[in-house]
Amino acid sequence: MADTTRPMRPSFDWRRIDCVILTIAAVFVALAFLDADQVLPTADFAVGAFARTAPILAFAVLAIGYVKAAGVETLVGRAFQGREVPMILLAATVGSLSPFCSCQVIPFIAALLAVGAPLSAVMAFWLASPLMDPAMFVLTGGVLGLDFAIAKTLAAVAIGIMGGFTVRAFAGGAVFADPLKQDLAPRTCCGKVKNPFQGQPEYRFWREPARRGVFARTVWENAFFLGKWLALAYTIEALMVTYVPAEVIARFMGGTGLMPILTGAVLGAPAYLNGYAAVPLMAALIEQGMAQGAAMSFVVAGGMSSIPAAIAVWALVKPRVFAAYLGFAFTGAILSGIAWGLWSGGLTGL
Repeated sequence: MADTTRPMRPSFDWRRIDCVILTIAAVFVALAFLDADQVLPTADFAVGAFARTAPILAFAVLAIGYVKAAGVETLVGRAFQGREVPMILLAATVGSLSPFCSCQVIPFIAALLAVGAPLSAVMAFWLASPLMDPAMFVLTGGVLGLDFAIAKTLAAVAIGIMGGFTVRAFAGGAVFADPLKQDLAPRTCCGKVKNPFQGQPEYRFWREPARRGVFARTVWENAFFLGKWLALAYTIEALMVTYVPAEVIARFMGGTGLMPILTGAVLGAPAYLNGYAAVPLMAALIEQGMAQGAAMSFVVAGGMSSIPAAIAVWALVKPRVFAAYLGFAFTGAILSGIAWGLWSGGLTGL
């Protein structure tokens, strides 16, 4: 008979360890063993860079909290009502400003498709949504400059429109016919699928205790989420400045031709960690010689074809539609890089 009087040892759940924080810790442990003299300079660089970004981060986090608590995101569903052509234009614009993360967009899109929203408008939203949101705009403008933030926003809208009208033009073809998988209600960490056309925003959210709770929880969750990714980004930036010669970056990602832009688009998906972490890393790479056009093609391609964003599409549509999505992403990234390179004066020789 087993002895049930002895206290059981609590088992340690490795799944509760945050991978980003673990990675930061691993970097400093490795430095301590491989190059101990660089531990303090790396930490000092990362902390200093984070402190300079902190006011921008605080504003972004409070803005996200307000949007969630006030229920402003329910207005997004209105972009998918009416005639198809205006719907595509509005969906691309709203997508570039929507506060959805890659996980939250899955049940939202599932609901839109379930209630009969056209795939053209959904594709426009899908392409634009992962590229920009209010917090991303604030952070990008503060680190890479307002011009870069505006250009990326315009790129998000333009790519969404391109994808939306292409789907509309070939809606009767084999690629976009019957696009949905059988299971249109995937389970995600963000809750059940709800009708996106229901609900009204409450702009004075502080009058309701439940909404105040949403605000506090959203601010904390996003402060932790953005904070850890920025901490990792600045740690990696410190390592790059120390160990990666600027001439290496300039050789592969610099120059004034088309090749750096193509390289940025190709490397965008596999090398893209997170939209917020990419911002300071792009600033470091540009400082070390990365071409402006390559930076734009990198963040655009990575934003749409990174694993979280791609999963949101793969979860709901058939492989042929998913392939079209990736094609729009890659083409849009290259065109965005060319346009930004021409505008910034860093692209010649075409």
